[in-house]
Order: sequence, then C-alpha cells, then structure tokens
Amino acid sequence: MTVLEVARPKLSPARMRPRDVMRVGAVGLRTRPLRAFLSALGIAIGIAAMVSVVGLSSSSGAELDRTLSALGTNLLTVSSGTTIMGEAAQMPKDAESMIERIGPVQAVSSIGRVGDAKVYRSEQIPEAQTGGMTTYAARLDLPSTVGATLRSGTWLNAATERYPAAVLGSSAAQRLGVGSIGPDTQVVVGGVRFAVVGVMNPVALATELDSGVLIGRPVAESRLGFDGHPTTLYTRSEESKLEAVREVLAGTANPEAPNEVDVSRPSDVLAAKQATSQAFANLLLGVGAVALLVGGVGVANTMVISVLERRAEIGLRRSLGATRGQIRTQFLAESLLLSALGGGGGILLGTGVTMGYALYSGWPSVVPAWATGGGLAATLAIGAAAGLYPAIRASRLSPTEALSTP
Repeated sequence: MTVLEVARPKLSPARMRPRDVMRVGAVGLRTRPLRAFLSALGIAIGIAAMVSVVGLSSSSGAELDRTLSALGTNLLTVSSGTTIMGEAAQMPKDAESMIERIGPVQAVSSIGRVGDAKVYRSEQIPEAQTGGMTTYAARLDLPSTVGATLRSGTWLNAATERYPAAVLGSSAAQRLGVGSIGPDTQVVVGGVRFAVVGVMNPVALATELDSGVLIGRPVAESRLGFDGHPTTLYTRSEESKLEAVREVLAGTANPEAPNEVDVSRPSDVLAAKQATSQAFANLLLGVGAVALLVGGVGVANTMVISVLERRAEIGLRRSLGATRGQIRTQFLAESLLLSALGGGGGILLGTGVTMGYALYSGWPSVVPAWATGGGLAATLAIGAAAGLYPAIRASRLSPTEALSTP
C-alpha cells in the first residue's frame, strides 16, 4: 500500500437532514405555486367533505342526545289502533285512570280527538280548506307530561278550559297565520270562535301536537260534542321499569281488546331518524372518498409533469453527488408536502363548515378527533401513493441522460 493510497480520504454522499429534505421538497411548490394550489385544492375538497359530513353527523347526534336528556326517554304513548275489521278502535273513557294505578307510572295525560271540529282562521275560509289541522281536547297536565313549552301566551288553566280558549301547535299557528298573541286573536273551531291564548314550540316527543288545536275537555264536551274517549295517552314511568310498564299498558288501557291499542316509545322514533341520517352520512362519506381519490390522481399527475420538466435539475443534482435515494426522497417529500397542504386546508374548511352549520341550527359543534386525525392520515397516504412512482422515475434518470434532454 502506497503513501498516496493511505492519505486518500474515503468519500461518502452527504446525508440530508429532515430540514434539508423539507427545503428541497418545497422547491417545486415555490416555483409553481398556481399548479401546487390547484393540485392541493382537489385534496382539500375531498378532506373537507369527509370532515364536514362526520362533523355534522356527530353534531346532530349530540343534539339528539341533548334533546333526549332534557325531555327524557321514559315517555310511552298509548294510542287507539284498529279493530279486526279494519275500523278505527276506541279506548275506554276510564283508560287514563286505570293506567294511573300502575305502580311505576309517574304521570299520565291524554288528548282526545274532536272529529267534527274543523279549524279555520275565520268564517270566510272555504270549508274544504281545513289545512290538515286537528282539534284535540287536552288535559291541563299535558305540557309537563310530554315536555312541551310555549312560544308565546299561556297554557290552559282551570278557568280557561271551560271557555272557548285554544292553544295552537307550532305548525297549526303557521298555517293559520297566527304570529303574536293578542286579545283579539281568534280562530274558528267547529263553527265556534275560540280565543287563542297560547302558541306552542315544536314538541319533539309528540309531533302530532304540532298540527293540533288544543282546547279544554269541558268546553269540548259542552260546545263541540266531544264524547270523552281519549285518542292518545302519554305516560311517564320509572326508567328502570319502563319495559315492564310497556308490556302491560295495552291490557290496562283496554282490557277487553288490548290488540286494538298501540304502544310506542317516541324516543325510539328519534333514534331511528338519527340512524337514517347516519346511513345518508355514510353515503356522503363515500362521495368524499371519491373526491379524495380524484385529488390524489391530480397530485400524481402534477408530480409526473414535475419530473419531466425538471430533468435538467435532476441531472445536475446527480452530477454533483446526489444519490438515487436522495432524489427519491426529494420528490416524495414534495408530494407529501403538497398533499399535507391540501389536507390541512380541507380539515380547516370542513371544521369551519361544521361549526357554522351547527351554530346556525343551534346544535353543539362536534368534530371528532378521529375524523381530523384520520383525514390527515388519509392525506399523507394519498400523497405517498401519488408521489411514489414519480419519485422512483426521477431517481432512475442517469446524470448524462437527464442533462442531455433538451
């Protein structure tokens, strides 16, 4: 071994620190900002769609939970069904008092449909234009049992239930054109003028009340011929014994024909609606995934074009000592940065849409952490997949081939 050979240093390619990788990866983004923006926009749209769909679905679920927490899930309704001949069944007049004897039952109230009492804004309205409203004879404890609140005015009391006074459901008030309550606000019920004393808010657990006009039982019997038979009963029971109460309600309300009585739990209906909304949300998630895939194709296309346009740069870097691995790392980092920019923008956009719509609807704003984390992970996975082939293609270019390309 000669002295010259001993003194010759062993050459090795310089290693790129993470900061260097980020710097060289951002070169293509800085030199072609419009192209980078349009490519990132495709990713952003897909991520925004997915985050907003998950966020709105979660916010809707949180609102349902809040509603049920406020109203309770221990409400059961008992309503008249049909006879074996297909005719409308009729519950006994004492059905309410019989249900009150069930031990775990905490509260009972009822409404009775006054069938022939059509509702009109005035006597000048044609008889055919009933507006789909129903007149009910109601108990005084109905609001506390079903969790109803009034938008304006007051509920019926021991005095007004004996006189022509009515409380309108939210939809009924809208159809009748009744906004604010005044001393001269009246409607015609069964040919009799009734003073409107209150307007209810929408009732989540008793939606039939929204299109109803509620009057006292005494005035319904004396002025409109109400027969006293309840149409629907509402019961509140101990939560732990709710199913046991549910099993005996039909037989207690109508011992002679329990098969002609329908028992339901309104909170189950709300939960079913939420499940339907969730199924629709899953469909929208699929649409968002397709948009994300299209954005990934756009990133791949951008990276392939970038490799073709920057062959001279690749050849120069290779001739100065850059290894194939470093070239791959450069273009892969550029693809990841491009996707990360789109993903970050999409997360911010989707979160903003969720918060804005939740605020508009009065919902709690909920964006699950897994949605944002999953969106970012999906973005990076798309970026890695989209940039892998262009990065490998760039690394395979020899210095002479790249520099000789015009």
